[in-house]
Amino acid sequence: MKIIATIFSLVAACVAGFAIWIYYPQYQIEQLKEGPQTLASERKDTYIEYFRKVDKPVLYHVAIGDSVINGFGAHPKENLVKAFSENLESSIHKEVQFHNEGINEITSRELNDLVQNGQFDKQIQQADIVTINIGGNDILQLGFEEGFYEAVQSFDSLQKEFSANLADIMGRVHELNPEATVLLLELYNPLDKDFELYTLASRFLPRWNVQFYEMASNYDNAVVVDTTEVINSEKPQNLSDDGIHPSALGYHAIANQMLNELQQKTR
Repeated sequence: MKIIATIFSLVAACVAGFAIWIYYPQYQIEQLKEGPQTLASERKDTYIEYFRKVDKPVLYHVAIGDSVINGFGAHPKENLVKAFSENLESSIHKEVQFHNEGINEITSRELNDLVQNGQFDKQIQQADIVTINIGGNDILQLGFEEGFYEAVQSFDSLQKEFSANLADIMGRVHELNPEATVLLLELYNPLDKDFELYTLASRFLPRWNVQFYEMASNYDNAVVVDTTEVINSEKPQNLSDDGIHPSALGYHAIANQMLNELQQKTR
């Protein structure tokens, strides 16, 4: 009986450990989203209010990252960077000039190399807002090269490498321009619910996205954009025909989400 009890205890511990491993990151995200509580007497301006008040007639927005930044999957005039910049311009009643530095298929390592080598120094130094979307190709590249189940088995090492690259990128951006507002876009799950990898991707996604929230919490003026709210299996109209990239509607939805975050979060 003692042996059976020991076995059941071990099984229960494994199940509990697995549940924590799967669900705890989502709890962390929710806690980090809330952030520190501010007393009413200590109220700060939202980012939108700050941009309206700042003594600058023109604001500059630079976006770096992968094909989502570049606008793959939609007409060039419908890309995310343009849509968000125009939304912001209308909201703050100031001109917003933007630079789209998105590169299709780029990984976090490759983007980090470009950032550290000074590829975007001038744009970042000038920017009031820096948008970053990166990480999806880290997973896709390994998945296509070795298979997606194999990529899952390498998840921890892949995540560790990505986290280091993101930390380097954020550190360099902050070094070049500590006053810039940085928008970090979550990684979303574009898979249909009927696809065999959907559940697996949904379980791993919070573990990946918690890195953005933890990174943002380490810096002043860093905001994570909850793209999973608008790009998911419940909103197929927001995906392009390739089933991975946003459609024109999807890019506008993310742009609206970016603006919503800046209307709610305080600087």
